Amino acid sequence: MRYLITGGAGFIGSHLAERLLDRGDRVVVLDNLSTGSVENIRHLKSSAQLQYHLDNIENRQLLAELVDDADIVVHLAAAVGVKLIVESPVKTIETNVNGTQLILEAACKKRKLVLNASTSEVYGKNTNVPFREDADLVLGPTTKGRWSYAASKALDEFLALSYWKEKKLPVIVVRLFNTVGPRQTGRYGMVLPNFVKAALDHSPIHVYGNGQQSRCFCDVRDTVEGLIRLMDTSRSIGEVVNVGNTEEISIERLAHRVKERTGSSSPIEYIPYDKAYEPGFEDMMRRVPLVEKLESLTGFRPRTSLNEIIDRVADYFRQKADPGAARKIATTSAV
Repeated sequence: MRYLITGGAGFIGSHLAERLLDRGDRVVVLDNLSTGSVENIRHLKSSAQLQYHLDNIENRQLLAELVDDADIVVHLAAAVGVKLIVESPVKTIETNVNGTQLILEAACKKRKLVLNASTSEVYGKNTNVPFREDADLVLGPTTKGRWSYAASKALDEFLALSYWKEKKLPVIVVRLFNTVGPRQTGRYGMVLPNFVKAALDHSPIHVYGNGQQSRCFCDVRDTVEGLIRLMDTSRSIGEVVNVGNTEEISIERLAHRVKERTGSSSPIEYIPYDKAYEPGFEDMMRRVPLVEKLESLTGFRPRTSLNEIIDRVADYFRQKADPGAARKIATTSAV
């Protein structure tokens, strides 16, 4: 099969490209490197089955050519991270909505399957946990820039599903829940890599708010496995599917767990939201997926433990700091 991955030099995209190449598929990566990195795919560049283009989705001629040559389009390109969302709301909305529109428009001309990556952020303030795919989306006011990302991704979902219903373009919408693992950067506020890097440096681990907000962290290998299995079954077309782990932990407990797993002496410091982000910042207190739909469609559910995830991320940072001292990171997919 031939896959086009937008955002393919990003964290999840690079792992997906690696897995597809390992199983013999052809992969074309399109990335403008706004949040991705050539380093993420450098080890793949020797593969004759890989092509990469450092360009924007807005290059309509190139996009049309790449979509025409692909069997499946995986749309991962998006603004990512709470920090980036708060600091650049215009970029967030334009990148997400305009990019998805261009992908769907190009794919529709040739009826190419599109997997559109959405996010658990769309559930917003909904307190009916665990979240199921048909639950109400409860977003905050438009005066709070924090919700611009969730609103833009919800619009992406509406757009993708409308293309399916009205134009019969085969689409799959996946809502990702805090995917983590090697190659993820903490540059845009991703909590786990920031915690692990601070712990390894024995510098303060910064917990935002009171730390009672909870999350579920999914190993990137499990996320990739879920995406591939969804693309491999026609039963997922036209569906919205949660992809995530169900092991819940508070951010405060996560900080202590990271300290424990890394043997760190780092102090834990609490930073008010208004200093970390902006005055009046609102957070989601719990974010837990219901994954029965994923399991029903694919026979798979993410199961990698949080301890293993933390160890893998720590090994990655150790390897970057001293390639000869760290043990080799396993790259085989967890199934």
